[in-house]
Amino acid sequence: MKKSIIATALISLFATNAMAAEETQELRDVIAEQQKVLKSLEARLNETESRLEATASQVDENASASPFANTTIGGYGELHYNNYEDEDAEVDFHRFVLFFGHEFDSKTRFFSEFELEHSLAGDGEDKPGEVELEQAYVEYDYSKNITTKAGLFLVPVGIINETHEPPTFYGVERNGVEKNIIPATWWEAGLAGNFKVAPGLSIDAAITSGLNVVNDVSDKNAYLVRKGRQKVAEASAENLAYTARVKYTAISGLELAATVQYQTDITQSAAGVDEAAATLIEAHAIYQVNDFTVRALYATWDIDGDEAASLGRDEQTGWYVEPSYKINEEFGVFARYSEYNNQAGDSSSDAVESTSAGINYWLHENVVFKADVEELSGAKDSKGFNLGFGYQF
Repeated sequence: MKKSIIATALISLFATNAMAAEETQELRDVIAEQQKVLKSLEARLNETESRLEATASQVDENASASPFANTTIGGYGELHYNNYEDEDAEVDFHRFVLFFGHEFDSKTRFFSEFELEHSLAGDGEDKPGEVELEQAYVEYDYSKNITTKAGLFLVPVGIINETHEPPTFYGVERNGVEKNIIPATWWEAGLAGNFKVAPGLSIDAAITSGLNVVNDVSDKNAYLVRKGRQKVAEASAENLAYTARVKYTAISGLELAATVQYQTDITQSAAGVDEAAATLIEAHAIYQVNDFTVRALYATWDIDGDEAASLGRDEQTGWYVEPSYKINEEFGVFARYSEYNNQAGDSSSDAVESTSAGINYWLHENVVFKADVEELSGAKDSKGFNLGFGYQF
C-alpha cells in the first residue's frame, strides 16, 4: 500500500515537472517572439527617424536655396479726414508704403521703402499723388560698434523723420515743426555711419546730397527749406550736405539727441544769387515714466545770402512740446503746443502757433484710429478737427 502511494506521488511529481517544463518553454518561446517584434519595431523606428532627419535636412537645404529665404516685406499706410474753417473738408489716403529688405549675411543687409502718396499719381489736378522711393540702401556691420550704410536713406534728424509709422506717434497729421522746419520726411543719397562709442551713447555721421531751394525771390516758395528737397531725382550735387548727430539713451525712458547739418550752398551754386550756406541745428528730448511721456523739440536754420535775408528766410525756427498719457493698451491721449516761423529773420513776421489735443485708439499695437482738434493762430487763424486711421506690419 505504501509503495503504491509513493509511486503515485512520484508519477504526479514527474507529470507536474513535465508540465512546468513545457510551460516554461512556451513562455520562453513567447518572450523570444516578443523580442523579435521589438527588434522589428526598433528597426522601423530607426528607419523612420532617419527619413525624418533626411526630410528636415532637405527642407533646410531648400529654404537656404530659396532666393526669398532672407527677404522681408512690410509696410504702413494712413487715411485722413480733415475739416477746418474756411476750407473744404477733405478725405485722403495720404500714404501707402511698402518695405522690402534682404539679409545677404549676418553683416550685410538691404532696406528699401516705396511709397505712393495721395492714392493717385499722374498729370492733372485730379491726380495729386506722387510715387516715391524714400529708402534704398545697403547696411554693413564693420564691427559690433560700427555700422555703415550707402545709398538713399533718411537723414538722422528729429523725432519722426526716421520713425514715422502711424501707430508710433500721436495726432492724425505730422506736427508742423518737423514738417516745415526739419523738413520731414527728408531723405538724401550718400554714405553714413553709426558709431556706438559707449553703452547708450552713439554718433551718426553722413555725407549726402543736399537741398536745392527755389532762389527766385518773386516766388512764394523761395528759400523755404521744405520746397528745397530734391528727393534724389536727378538731384543737383554741386554742394553736398554734412550731418552729425549725437544720441544718448543710457537712462531708461530717456532719449536726448542733437543734430547739426551744414551745406555750403542750398541754391546749388545757382547763377545770379548769393551763395546761401546753411546750418541746421536740432535738439530733442523724449522722457517716459510708466505710461506718461513728454516729447520736446527745437530746430532752427541759419541761411546766408542777401536773397534769403530780404525775405526774412535767413532764419527759420520752430519748437513744440507734447505730453501724452497711455490710459491702457488701447487708449492714449495727448496735447501739443507748437510754433514755427519760416520767416523768423523778419521781426515783423508772425509764427504759426498751433494748439492741439486728441486721442489714439489702438485696435492692435500695429493698427490705430486717431482723432484730434487743432486751433491755429498767428500767421494762420483757423480751427478744425482731424480723423485718421493707420497701420504698419
